[in-house]
Amino acid sequence: MAGIGVMALAYVLSQFFRSFLAVIAPQLSVELGVGPAELGRAFGAWFLAFAIMQLPVGLALDRLGPRRTAAALFGLGAGGGAALFAAAQGGTGLIAGMALIGFGCAPVLMATLYLFARRYEPARFAFLASTMVAAGTALGNLGAAAPMAMAVEAFGWRGSMGGLAVASVVVAALILIALRDPPRVEGAADDAGLAELFSIARLPGFWPILALMAASYMAPAGLRGLWMGPWLADVHGLGDEAIGVATTWMAAGMAAGAFLYGPMDRWLNTRKWVNLPGNAATAALCALFAAIPAASAGLGTALFAAIGFIGSSYAVIMAHGRALLPARVVGRGVTLMNFTAMGGAGLAQIATGELAALYGAADPAQGYAAVFAFYAATLGVACLVYLASRDAPPRG
Repeated sequence: MAGIGVMALAYVLSQFFRSFLAVIAPQLSVELGVGPAELGRAFGAWFLAFAIMQLPVGLALDRLGPRRTAAALFGLGAGGGAALFAAAQGGTGLIAGMALIGFGCAPVLMATLYLFARRYEPARFAFLASTMVAAGTALGNLGAAAPMAMAVEAFGWRGSMGGLAVASVVVAALILIALRDPPRVEGAADDAGLAELFSIARLPGFWPILALMAASYMAPAGLRGLWMGPWLADVHGLGDEAIGVATTWMAAGMAAGAFLYGPMDRWLNTRKWVNLPGNAATAALCALFAAIPAASAGLGTALFAAIGFIGSSYAVIMAHGRALLPARVVGRGVTLMNFTAMGGAGLAQIATGELAALYGAADPAQGYAAVFAFYAATLGVACLVYLASRDAPPRG
């Protein structure tokens, strides 16, 4: 249990690192002269580096185990990346720092899900995964909201990131000390390696799940992690403290949503019909926001919080795919799903950064309308694809 507790702490930091830019983006724009496109690239770099690492992380989990995989990558990547970010002098440094942090955060949740998949029966997977995601989301996102704003006020954004670099290295050392690997599965290290991913992707009913996984995280991650802060600053002229308070509401919505989704597949004995209505509603909320991009700060904050709440279906989508995986490829299977989630989110942040810069040159609200419309359209198409999936209810 001590090992799971340390992994939970690492996951809190991982959630923090994908959320803090929304709070300091206005300061970065003023101090370093970076615009929406560069901020989108920096945020996208975190997700793309995270996604690219999922495939080797999956192999490492099956072959080396979670202890060494998580400790080494988190210490070097998250610790080194936070230090690099703290020293950045422009957009290039921010992008490089965020990419290295994403590299280091890549094994954290997957190592924990691997432990859940190996130690507990599949019917409990969604609940355990949702609990981990909800707790990490609550503490990480909330910490990256008002507390981050207060830390930046006291120590500056560079000093705050330097402290996070030290904290990341300490947590990596604790992983190495406290975590214990489960017994290896016979055959896990003897198959075709990366080629096995193609056979995983061809499992019956798996492609529609991957499609929804790729799109479902785009809006909650992008809006909370980056665009909420600039929207409040550009459209309503709010400062750091007010942005910190507002982003706390969306963080709370994401945490509450993850807790709610956790047991729903067992309550209703369906995974498909938990995921589909929730993601369709998220797409509808994004479309509504695209229609009223200059809504009041209060209404906008409520819409952000609602998107965070209803869009937190990650763990149940993961459980839907996990139900189709044989034990010997669990590590690669769950990381393949996470690859699609993080890769989709990363590409979306780069795309939305370009859209915000293109359509928001004369009126920032119209740039954000394009961002909301992109999320609505992408998730809507993914929901249509997911209709073709085969349900995998917890009780057969």
